[in-house]
Amino acid sequence: MEAKNNKKTIWAWCMFDWANQSYNMVIISTIFPAYFVAVTANSSNGNMVSFFGHQYINTVLSTYILGLSYLIVVAILPVLTSIADYRGNKKLYLQFFTWLGSLACAGLFFFERGKPLEIPMICYGLASIGYCGGFVFYNSYLPQIATVDQQDAVSAKGFIYGFIGSIVVQLICFVVILQPKLFGITEVEYLPARIAFLIVFLWWIGFAIIPFRRLPRGVPNAGAHNYNIFTGGFKELAKVFKKIKTMPLLKRFLSAFFFYSVGVQTILLVAANFAAKELHMSDESLIAIILIIQLLAVAGALITAKSSAKYGNVKTLIALVAIWTILCCAVYFVANAHQFYFAAVIVGLVMGGVQSLSRSTYSKYLPVNIPDTASYFSFYDVTEKLSIVVGLFCFGFVESWTHEMRNSALALDGFFAIGLFLLIILMLAEKKAKKDEIAIPV
Repeated sequence: MEAKNNKKTIWAWCMFDWANQSYNMVIISTIFPAYFVAVTANSSNGNMVSFFGHQYINTVLSTYILGLSYLIVVAILPVLTSIADYRGNKKLYLQFFTWLGSLACAGLFFFERGKPLEIPMICYGLASIGYCGGFVFYNSYLPQIATVDQQDAVSAKGFIYGFIGSIVVQLICFVVILQPKLFGITEVEYLPARIAFLIVFLWWIGFAIIPFRRLPRGVPNAGAHNYNIFTGGFKELAKVFKKIKTMPLLKRFLSAFFFYSVGVQTILLVAANFAAKELHMSDESLIAIILIIQLLAVAGALITAKSSAKYGNVKTLIALVAIWTILCCAVYFVANAHQFYFAAVIVGLVMGGVQSLSRSTYSKYLPVNIPDTASYFSFYDVTEKLSIVVGLFCFGFVESWTHEMRNSALALDGFFAIGLFLLIILMLAEKKAKKDEIAIPV
């Protein structure tokens, strides 16, 4: 087994974030949401669209599709990650989901105004499944490539690479959209955006070749197994669940993580739709503010890593979630682009920090030198994906019921408040554990 803290291996691991954040930036945060709202907008029928014979508000449909894709991920990944540990081939699954997601992005090129939505929306969902699925196996490499004392820094480095990579690919797409004639593009209304979806495909799969070649294959789970690989996956997952039940601090962290992730992840996924639909922001304005958010997120991740080293992971998370709680409430009152810009600046500063620190905090709570990291991280990722499913369906249901996205944002604030409360309970439990001289890893 390769020694931990190898610089080349860590660099290759970070390059996976550099590669796949192109999806997060272009498909989730900027170009696709604005394009989707533009090509499906129809004020005469309340922006209703048809999907397999059913009528939906356009943004509710996209929210439900995302929610369904995350639900599928929740259903299949616990089994896949257990099998990956059993066979020691988690890199194979990393490659499969990356190809699935990137090819689905390429399929979005054929999404045109006036054409049926079924195929484009299926591609949209498959891209999400590919992105989420790859991230599960990517995350599971963290304790395998870095020692406990380095995991905060390595986790933050991965997010920083992702933010910077997404900025670069967004700038490339930005030039294509604003100056299409430089590339010989004469149809300037919709074609440049569709070309951006192809750029995501090339960027994502192209740079992913680096981690594909450099990252270790995985470590097979030791021990004899008297059951086939599929039932074995469930049994291995059940063993991990039993172990997690014996770790009180880890259980408390996962509970808090679930609730605040409902808010964090949902806001990040629907922010672009909110800006395009509620505030009528142009594509150029939306792309510019998202770029600013990404730049600030780099600074936020660095600040958070230093703060966690000084004050501890949980205290830093409490501060970050408290800011998110206030921010989510304030979104209800956002009435113009300038207010949205201000909120976006705050989002940028806390976005990268809470994601990076959550991942490394969970990693620190795990037992040292466990062989089945993918199974343990499947719990982390299933918790996160379930929170997204709950958040997206809650957001979509409230908008469908009230016809106001602002009400959906306000509904999310309750999840932040619960997550904040549970983090405070976790902090008190840690203090008691230290007082009782119980060794804890954070």
